[in-house]
Amino acid sequence: MANTPQAKKRIRRNDRRAEINGARVSRIRTFIKKVESALASGDREAASAALTAAQPELARGVAKGVLHKNTASRKFARLTKAVSTLA
Repeated sequence: MANTPQAKKRIRRNDRRAEINGARVSRIRTFIKKVESALASGDREAASAALTAAQPELARGVAKGVLHKNTASRKFARLTKAVSTLA
């Protein structure tokens, strides 16, 4: 157990950050699922609109440090390819 005041503060801070970061990751996953569900339904316009909305969320996740930049880039590239092949 933490004994020093600084260690106790770090525990409190880490709990707060974990909650915030979890919400961010959950939000990003929701945007990605919207794109995937539009792809599954075969609606190209909805998939394209959902992809346009998902891109800044992925970028924000990278900027906030909850996603690695290569992970976000890979997800966006794969979704973009899937939307473009949907015809």
